Amino acid sequence: MGPGRKPAGRVGIFPGTFDPITLGHIDIASRAFHFCDDLIMAVAHAHHKQTLFTIKERVAFIEDALPVRLREHVRVKPFKGLLVEFAKRESVQIAIRGLRVISDFEYEFQMALMNKRLWPNIETVFLMPGEEFIYLNSTVVKEVARCGGPTADLVPPNVDKALRDRFQLGGE
Repeated sequence: MGPGRKPAGRVGIFPGTFDPITLGHIDIASRAFHFCDDLIMAVAHAHHKQTLFTIKERVAFIEDALPVRLREHVRVKPFKGLLVEFAKRESVQIAIRGLRVISDFEYEFQMALMNKRLWPNIETVFLMPGEEFIYLNSTVVKEVARCGGPTADLVPPNVDKALRDRFQLGGE
């Protein structure tokens, strides 16, 4: 295998609550293809936190927001329970996780180690979002929207509209 070539048939998983999906998430998903051939965006039911959008809405937002160039190689699937159990069922070898700031690292590192303990066949790859998205997360987006601020440069257009509708905000 030459430089820059990835092994054939590698399936990656990019898990998250995606409540809602942001442009940072799409950036990470796009760059995940340096490590895998196909990607599952695994939408967690989020038993540990209350979500603004339902699981069906979050899945639909991602499917609608994916750039055309990615759609052939990305599947969006909801999941409950342990990520590694879902990954086993889906024949995943690589977990893709985004790291924005130092505070993300400790949690993500602990999760990667636990996942490896639960299933030694999975490897975790940490990706930083592009510089323009380093500050961006779903919680911040929801707070900006809740307070009537603009979100069009933070999320895909379909999500921007959904946030405005949810918080009953007019257009800009």
